Amino acid sequence: MLPLAVVGNVNVDLILGPAAPWPIPGSEIIVDHSDLRVGGSAANSALTLEALGADFQFVANTGADFYGAWMRDELAPRSAGWTIADGQSTVSVGITHPDGERTFFTNTGHLLELGWPEVRDGIDWPALADGWLLLCGIFLSPRMSRDFAALSDHCRRHSVRVALDTGWPPEGWEGETRDSARGWLPGTDCLLVNEAEAAALSGQADPRLAGRALLCEMPPDGIVVVKLGPDGALVFSETEEIRVPAPAVRVVDTIGAGDVFNAGFLKALADGCSLTEATKRGVRTASRAISTFPRSYDGLSG
Repeated sequence: MLPLAVVGNVNVDLILGPAAPWPIPGSEIIVDHSDLRVGGSAANSALTLEALGADFQFVANTGADFYGAWMRDELAPRSAGWTIADGQSTVSVGITHPDGERTFFTNTGHLLELGWPEVRDGIDWPALADGWLLLCGIFLSPRMSRDFAALSDHCRRHSVRVALDTGWPPEGWEGETRDSARGWLPGTDCLLVNEAEAAALSGQADPRLAGRALLCEMPPDGIVVVKLGPDGALVFSETEEIRVPAPAVRVVDTIGAGDVFNAGFLKALADGCSLTEATKRGVRTASRAISTFPRSYDGLSG
């Protein structure tokens, strides 16, 4: 198996719901479900890799408060070398809705302090040579956003390929945000986006056109993954276009489904699977996760 590393956002997730319609200001409603857990795109991918039996490195940070200590404890021993930012940890409250959509309220917290120096010093680069580094939540860490070129160049010098999940920018995709994100593509070996992100980043509403347009801005051996939710995933390379449908499942919780896909997909590539098989594993792993509570990652992922 090729080596793997996960870098990026770890935060507290408080999930409540379902709620519909949106409550009147000043009122109170009762919901049927709540879940307090370690979340964030990087944590979701790391927990999936752990469940799938992968060996990987993990670099993130936390705040200096109770929540920070709790998250480090939950993710030990991989959290042993993480930096601790002054102040509070990032907390995200997710309100789920009956149609499967959700709304998040997130404070900035410790993610503002995660940057390239922490990642550079937290990775064993010789051990990661020839492997993949998955970078998540870049829009939530402006220091990391500004230094993406330094990370990409360092990875290339150490024969490490960069997989990037951009996530959704809180300020939207207009203007400088989209220009900055497109500037990351030449330094990205595998771009992992959902359908809405692909459309916003490329300017193409059709996911096939979006995937092809984004691939043109990446290195010659680049890979673009467009995650389609219940419709599975589209994957593009210079020589292949792969579409894998998702199996029919009873949905329990879709939060983090794309992060789970990322982990299943990259682990399969690290295991030497073809691009088609890696896509199938990513879709099946995500489908298993969203249809089980507590979450399970096996069964459909084989």
